[in-house]
Amino acid sequence: MKKFFLFCLLVGTISLNSQTFKALKDKAKTIATTNPSLTNDEVVKGLKEALTIGTNNSSSLASKINGFNKNPQIYIPWPPEAREMKAKLIQLGFSKQIQEFETSLNRAAEEAAVKAAPIFVDAVTKMTVEDGFAILNGADTSATNYLRKSTYNSLSAQFMPVVKAAIQKVQVTSYWQPLVAAYNKIPLVKKQNPNLDQYVNNKAINGLMTLLANEEIKIRKDPAARVSDILKKVFGK
Repeated sequence: MKKFFLFCLLVGTISLNSQTFKALKDKAKTIATTNPSLTNDEVVKGLKEALTIGTNNSSSLASKINGFNKNPQIYIPWPPEAREMKAKLIQLGFSKQIQEFETSLNRAAEEAAVKAAPIFVDAVTKMTVEDGFAILNGADTSATNYLRKSTYNSLSAQFMPVVKAAIQKVQVTSYWQPLVAAYNKIPLVKKQNPNLDQYVNNKAINGLMTLLANEEIKIRKDPAARVSDILKKVFGK
């Protein structure tokens, strides 16, 4: 009886393993036959096309009036390093001026976004991608994340002059100086002088990247967003 039980167990295991092996083989076959003519170069081209289109759309959205200011996803708040300053100024009745200053930060980002597209597209064009399939088959925002990781420093350097010009145009410092002057008159407080140029630059880039990630998700999930042949070929799985 014991031998018969072991024999049945062995037969069942072989049968189960055969079924599992067949399922895995079928799955592998399905993967292999999905877009069989798609090359890595085509995938990379499709990813860059998606990022280029996404960049243009993101820049257009962000540069509209209230593109940053009324979008909770990318709104630029009071600099966190000066939060104690903000709290004290609110106590002193400067709430209106604080709101005006925060609005000016977002207006600067909106103004900078007008000229963002060519800078971002240049970064996309120069982006080196070895394994396009890894990005294509990754998370829904893998291409945007890869762009951020591989180009952020150079992107920041190129974008900074645009941000500085935007800050001057919307007169951010005219809203900031009265606030910092009033605060620095308070006895025993730590004097505040955050780098507003760098702060707006970082926030503007991160905001545009957030919108770009949204655009990437659209292209991956919505066939209507695939507006070119290469996008249809690469993302039309």
